[in-house]
Amino acid sequence: MGSEVRVTTAVARVLAAFLEDATTDRYGLDLIGATGLPSGTLYPILVRLQRAGWVDSAWEQIDPVEAGRPARRYYRLTPDGLARARTELALLHQQLGGTARPASPKPRPA
Repeated sequence: MGSEVRVTTAVARVLAAFLEDATTDRYGLDLIGATGLPSGTLYPILVRLQRAGWVDSAWEQIDPVEAGRPARRYYRLTPDGLARARTELALLHQQLGGTARPASPKPRPA
């Protein structure tokens, strides 16, 4: 734990999605919709954020047969991850000259 996270555009989109409501647990499909990232990009980012201690995850405790769907794995920023996400996105905003908005978590319509 505690490894550094390189904040790329895709990572910034994931962090921004978490920061929309930092108290809400998010699951993969929810984050895919919020970020516009494909699963092959999103899940490796979540693994890196988890290894760095920025994100925790837990499986939903449901009966898949009763719920009619598979259990979801929920992700949430840790307290350290919350602070780091805010700091990193603020730095990114500052590096962009403060005139550009931070990465939007929602894709633009085509």
